[in-house]
Amino acid sequence: MNPMGLACFGRLLLTTYGLVMVWSGVSAWGQANQAPAPAVTISEVVNQLVEHNQNRANRLRYYTSKRHYHLEYHGFPHSADAAMDVEAVYSAPSKNFRVLSESGSPRLINHVLKKLLKSEQDAASEQARNALTPENYNFALLETAIEDGRRLFVLRVDPKIPSKFLFRGKIWVDAGDYAVVRVEAEPSENLSFWIRNTEIRHLYSKVGEFWLPKQNTTVTKVRLGGIATLTIDYDKYEFQVAQYVPPF
Repeated sequence: MNPMGLACFGRLLLTTYGLVMVWSGVSAWGQANQAPAPAVTISEVVNQLVEHNQNRANRLRYYTSKRHYHLEYHGFPHSADAAMDVEAVYSAPSKNFRVLSESGSPRLINHVLKKLLKSEQDAASEQARNALTPENYNFALLETAIEDGRRLFVLRVDPKIPSKFLFRGKIWVDAGDYAVVRVEAEPSENLSFWIRNTEIRHLYSKVGEFWLPKQNTTVTKVRLGGIATLTIDYDKYEFQVAQYVPPF
């Protein structure tokens, strides 16, 4: 990838990584099966989702975790890859990172992965602009599903305005905890001519009583024929919990 393409790709990754900073997820899932229609409206589902997400954010004020970043690029002018292990420390409302190890392409490490950390660190003040709320999105209930015995609401989400902080696609919401199981989406706007399209997949898992990121995969196709895949795996969460505040 040429320097201009690398810079544009880096900016896109910095944006897509911060698109869905929600306290939500699920521990496991299987093949989805269609289930009977829910006895709730889309407004009730969204209101519950917003309230539960806010309550989780209010209670989870501090945590540490380990992350593994892996970035692969295949295409013009040559293929390259890079990896990085990171310790993350969240102390509301700020985040700090410490790089534990790195390997592979120095250009990808310095111009993409490390800038990714800096972007997330700087984005703490932008959470309201990328939150899953009626202020930012239009929601539509597509169906319900049963996965591993859990009922899920499948929602279509579309941004109300074009923004680099927002996405369009589908989310799966656990009907018991009103937490997002996963997100399959694309950015609401294309940030660069060099980027043909981007697919984003976020997975979440339940750690204790909280729903936290498990894996983030972003696949970007470049107009010159290259494909870049960024995978972030999250592990080893340790956290402190504030006093419980009922969401109702």
